[in-house]
Amino acid sequence: MAQQTFSRLWRGASPDAALIGEIQSLARPLRTPADLDPLLDSIGDARYVLLGEATHGTSEFYTWRTEISRRLITEKGFSFIAVEGDWPDCYTVNRYVKGLTGGSAENVLHAFARWPTWMWANREVAELAEWMCDHNARLPAERQAGFYGLDVYSLWESMHVVLEYLEKMDPELARTARRAYACFEPYDEDAQEYARATTLVPTSCEDEAVSILRALRGRASEFRDDGPDAYFNAEQNALVARNAELYYRTMVRGGPGSWNVRDNHMVETLNRLMSHHGRGAKAIVWEHNTHVGDARFTDMATSGMVNVGQLVRQEHERDGVVLVGFGTHRGTVIAGREWGATMERMRVPEAREGSYEHAMKLAGIEDSLFIFPAGESDETRELREPRGHRAIGVVYNPHTEHWGNYVPTILPGRYDAFIYIEKTEAVDALHMAVLVDGEVPETFPSGQ
Repeated sequence: MAQQTFSRLWRGASPDAALIGEIQSLARPLRTPADLDPLLDSIGDARYVLLGEATHGTSEFYTWRTEISRRLITEKGFSFIAVEGDWPDCYTVNRYVKGLTGGSAENVLHAFARWPTWMWANREVAELAEWMCDHNARLPAERQAGFYGLDVYSLWESMHVVLEYLEKMDPELARTARRAYACFEPYDEDAQEYARATTLVPTSCEDEAVSILRALRGRASEFRDDGPDAYFNAEQNALVARNAELYYRTMVRGGPGSWNVRDNHMVETLNRLMSHHGRGAKAIVWEHNTHVGDARFTDMATSGMVNVGQLVRQEHERDGVVLVGFGTHRGTVIAGREWGATMERMRVPEAREGSYEHAMKLAGIEDSLFIFPAGESDETRELREPRGHRAIGVVYNPHTEHWGNYVPTILPGRYDAFIYIEKTEAVDALHMAVLVDGEVPETFPSGQ
């Protein structure tokens, strides 16, 4: 696809009758799980299904991804769900859904302490985890569906897991690892401080992180005798530590480098999970649209950015890859005003004029499923004109949305299918303080 497609600015042109007609002709009502049948049919024998979200705090995105995932696991034998979350935290969920720990899903999810906690510590995910636990209880271990984290943020947490494993398996190697990881101690488990320090002096802890991963892999055949899952978990944490060190060091330099490090790590982890689950494994991925939707059909490509959807399509096209995006016109969402801020239940205003979500509202459709035909189909001629596509992250301010939060996109190229929810509600966050009267105010006080 020519990169100049996105060289011109999106001007927010109001949708015309031709675009409205395309939307109306392609939209399929989405009310019950049975309405997902066309999506399941289009997935067919594909081994990779990537499910997006337009925000990190919308209930319907979680509940519909749960419905899709349940059907993929029960009807098509998918092996695991891999999410945009930290490996150590998500691995505790994996152990829970496989019946290896007791308690309840909510108790397990309460342990998610890294901001933004609401992404995975919410009742929607708790319901998914309880279902997976019940489903897996009826199956032998080799057929149980797993739950894993793909992300790269857990530098110190992952190092702690590696050390705990080595203390059990080889105390001498554990001492070596502790000496190597001591390189990070001056930064008091503050990744930002470590990253800034590497810009001031030409040193880093890269060699130390790499050396422990190499040492662990050098003992792989021996350590696997203790159980393939235990070794795999330790090795993955060592990999996270290595790639997290690179991510944070790259982040302070600016530009697309750290984004690309992160998404390449997530694809590397996904590939490892597929190999770990053996021949015929099938993967479900839950991440934001900005990771799931193919970057080549957005302005991300002109900035030198790649993403998970693009890389998985390029690497695994022969195995079948289906990318599913999500969007909303209005509603509420959980987010923070700045990084690390207290989570809030915020109102999401109506979509910006000229955006895809605005066009869908004008088309008069309700909650809908779109299955896009492959290639340059006449059915999507108007939809293939670049338009803004809403994207809300963990940091959000509704008052400034009309100046941001939209990614210029060719929708039928970025995704194979799309789910539109006209009005959405915020996730039910486990760590959320009780709101006054349990309601969101009609307007926000000045300064909030």
